[in-house]
Amino acid sequence: MPSTSAPLDPRSLGRTGLLVSPLGLGAGAIGRDDLDETGVARFLHAALEAGVRFIDTAPSYGLSEERIGRHLADRRDAFVLATKGGYGAPGVPEWTGACVTANVDAALRRCRTDHIDLFLLHSCPLDVLQREDILSALDRALAAGKIRASGYSGDGAPLAWAARSARFGAVETSINLCDQRVLDDGLPAAQEGGLGVIAKRPIANAAWRFAERPVGDYAEVYWERLRAMAIDPGELSWDELALRFTAFQPGVATCIVGTAKLEHLRRNLAIVARGPLPDDVVEGIRAAFRSADRGWVGQV
Repeated sequence: MPSTSAPLDPRSLGRTGLLVSPLGLGAGAIGRDDLDETGVARFLHAALEAGVRFIDTAPSYGLSEERIGRHLADRRDAFVLATKGGYGAPGVPEWTGACVTANVDAALRRCRTDHIDLFLLHSCPLDVLQREDILSALDRALAAGKIRASGYSGDGAPLAWAARSARFGAVETSINLCDQRVLDDGLPAAQEGGLGVIAKRPIANAAWRFAERPVGDYAEVYWERLRAMAIDPGELSWDELALRFTAFQPGVATCIVGTAKLEHLRRNLAIVARGPLPDDVVEGIRAAFRSADRGWVGQV
């Protein structure tokens, strides 16, 4: 059943001890180098004032980490900060314990903080995820207080292993109208293990925007699935149907929508404030996925 708490009340991120807002900010959009710095600062402060308490970033998101540090260092206790790694440390082999350690230290510098709340391994395959040198590097970062919790961001078999491994505090995975397989396997396993669950792509990359197949676009796979599912949003807008479906799935602590536009963020917060969809609408969406499913896998 959906959560019985108020729609915008803070939620526990599993057993990590961290409290997050039901809607988080995907900070990839603020990493673009063509954005005005003053505008980014205004946006980030306004996001916190509007109630956002979870910000998700990564070193691959352009200037995102640096800007979070530059503009929010003096408000560090006002939000939970998640970043990612496993790659991209100069002079260090990727997907090694040494790389993870270098990633954590670099994130601390860029974000101008003495701790990262959640550090996620970023979409590595299963054999890499299981490497003890990588897992031990996370354990050492936890013991040193550099990170508060560790996790895995991804889908499929690696996500299932992460959920059952007892080595992580949280997972981040694709959950939306067109990506529901995790609701029947990975999500229950994460709940049983006490892991916090972060839903990425909660609005399915807004695939409904396209009248024709968006060949090569990020949304193409979801566009195909949405057409096959033949969902009727009824009186709701597509973004409201999608966001309320995802945000109130049992076990989901927060869902992250990427934007650098305050009007979009405020609209998303207002949508979540309306609470869960009626049970019959949720069941209709679940049935549409099951009926159309042709071995659809989670999108990394």
